[in-house]
Amino acid sequence: AAARGSGGSCAGERWAGRAPRSEAMFPIYVMGSSRARAVLLDPSAAGDPIWEAVKAEARSEAEKEPILSSFLYASVLSHDCLERALSFVLANRLEDPTLLATQLIDIFNDVMMNDADIRRSIRLDAQAFKGRDPSCAQYSWALLYLKGYHSLQSYRIAHVLWNQGRKVLALALQSRISEVFAVDIHPAAKIGEGILLDHGTGLVIGETAVVGNWVSLMQGVTLGGTGKEHGDRHPKIGQGALLGAGATILGNITVGEGAMIAAGSLVLKHVPPHSMAVGNPAKVVGYTEKEDPSLTMKHDARRDYFEHVAGSFPDGRSNGSVVK
Repeated sequence: AAARGSGGSCAGERWAGRAPRSEAMFPIYVMGSSRARAVLLDPSAAGDPIWEAVKAEARSEAEKEPILSSFLYASVLSHDCLERALSFVLANRLEDPTLLATQLIDIFNDVMMNDADIRRSIRLDAQAFKGRDPSCAQYSWALLYLKGYHSLQSYRIAHVLWNQGRKVLALALQSRISEVFAVDIHPAAKIGEGILLDHGTGLVIGETAVVGNWVSLMQGVTLGGTGKEHGDRHPKIGQGALLGAGATILGNITVGEGAMIAAGSLVLKHVPPHSMAVGNPAKVVGYTEKEDPSLTMKHDARRDYFEHVAGSFPDGRSNGSVVK
């Protein structure tokens, strides 16, 4: 997965041969319909389904909890599009005595309103949170309350600034994001769309890491280097992969498309596509060609299941082999 454009989405965003699955998740943003183009060209245009849902949810919540009505009006209902609402929320989370909320709102608005890639990504990420996290019952919850979503969108802004040559500002944002959300993503890292950072706490993604589309990452995941070497030194995560809580993946290695890394595993070598790697050091315990684990979010497949699946492969792949 290589970076695509300033928005940080990854190559293969249409997922050659696999578009129907992503289109089924949220067709308006993926299929390139005229309605989608209208939303991405003009964020304040009518017909943005996620933004319409967020506003309806905010109105309903304001009626149920009058004490939050001012907060919901300031954060959602006073804005004309998702981008401006998100800018307001992030700026007020990240402000400090030297990075004022009013300054951050202007910066964030300028980035998001002028980058169609990031506008699509913030919507596909919102869909990922609502679709894969059972504790996220509404789109507005991701926008207003979930720091995994906040840290991911803050990174996207810092990534655009980095690519624009505003590296000092991007690094200042990275530092503040890490301080506020306990999520440390280098602004040069390349992350696709439709991403779930479940909880997010303790997540670390290094400078040359690449994360493909539709990946799900649990808390405490590290995509790091192995020393002081320079250059391309961080992991490459294939689309549809699921990285369990506390998984550590080190070095310029590849975790294949649709792979699953079990919680607490230490991965030092390449992981084949559609496989499950477990342990310290990680070993492959089986293979599956079923739906991507990032979408099912199933972390608890039993070893005997993978043994059964692995036995059905004609090419001699076997469970328990050391990751190569």
